[in-house]
Amino acid sequence: MESFEVLLEKYAELVIKVGVNIQPGQNLMITSPLETVELTRLLVAKAYRAGAKYVHVDWEDEQLMRIRYEEASEESLNYYPKWLADMAEQFGDEGGAVMRIKVPDPELFKGIDSSKVSTAVKAAAQARQKHSAQTRNNQITWSLIKAPTRAWADKVFADLPEEERIPAMWKAVFQMNRVYREDPVAAWREHIQELKLRQEQMNTKRYKKLHYRAPGTDLEVEMPEGYLWLGGGDTNASGTYFVANMPTEEIYSMPHRSGVNGTVTSTMPLNLNGQLVEGLKLTFRDGKVVDYDATSGREHMTHLLATDEGASHLGEVALVPHSSPISQLNRIFYNTGIDENASCHFALGSAYPVNIEGGTRLGKEELLARGANVSLTHVDFMIGSAELDIDGELPDGTIEPVFRKGNWA
Repeated sequence: MESFEVLLEKYAELVIKVGVNIQPGQNLMITSPLETVELTRLLVAKAYRAGAKYVHVDWEDEQLMRIRYEEASEESLNYYPKWLADMAEQFGDEGGAVMRIKVPDPELFKGIDSSKVSTAVKAAAQARQKHSAQTRNNQITWSLIKAPTRAWADKVFADLPEEERIPAMWKAVFQMNRVYREDPVAAWREHIQELKLRQEQMNTKRYKKLHYRAPGTDLEVEMPEGYLWLGGGDTNASGTYFVANMPTEEIYSMPHRSGVNGTVTSTMPLNLNGQLVEGLKLTFRDGKVVDYDATSGREHMTHLLATDEGASHLGEVALVPHSSPISQLNRIFYNTGIDENASCHFALGSAYPVNIEGGTRLGKEELLARGANVSLTHVDFMIGSAELDIDGELPDGTIEPVFRKGNWA
């Protein structure tokens, strides 16, 4: 077994070469929790060795965010500095790459009024709309990666002695990212090809509808004209290939925003901006959420759905087999970027324009006219299990099995 130092070095090399795939002369912005300083320093070094022109690190301390919600006025929560949004936009305009170590504490805002959180999140989303478009349209290179923090490890591995939790989390992160393989970069390229093959099979089928059935779920999802399944990674405006989520096991597309009908029940807790929602159940009519409930955290969903009109419609449909390597770890990670790669999922809110032919060249009204959802928010929730069946309806009305008992049919 290789030492932790060697494995960490391999992980840093992997996410720089495969995740953001830094090109000579390119700038890189890394958003990092204070606790992941060792990895972050390695990432900076690897980026410069790969030819980066400048690497900027934006340090995050979640406790400062909690202090704001505890102490700041409503006027403060409605404010997001324009200069901060401008910096992100300029970075994107210059073709920079963005990497974020995204590991929010699942219970960071426990006891905080969810309306405060939704107010601040919405203010930031409104101010950063251009930068969000840069990422959703893949104009720039972006990648979300994972690294252990104390609060996250304590939640996920609460069954282990305290001193074993962070090492267990590192082991899981390395495992789900194929770092234990002799050549992780080559292993990832092979994995991406497998996802591409599955994506091509689904694009060839051209199903006009998908029908989901599982305990608590009976949902029909219509697909828009010209939809595209994607998976693994994508190319930015300069033609550079990158992987936006590490790990990733999904292929994903967009449903028709007004073509979703029925009821769906989540199978994993949702970490919604540092607040947990469990047992989520949504009922759709003509694409819109008309009823919802949750065994806990229902009030957080109330504020999410009130973000804007598009927050009550689906923007993403994603397929992940129950046999995925992350699912086989048999543990809930309370981190959407991981849990969504253990389970089929949907997302409320904005669709990715890349999931429809010519979508990146369309404005808001044109996207809506094509059936793509538009919103300030994008929140994934997991619905996969060993009991999920999915049927696909072909253009001629023929019904075919797509998933049986949680896996590809």
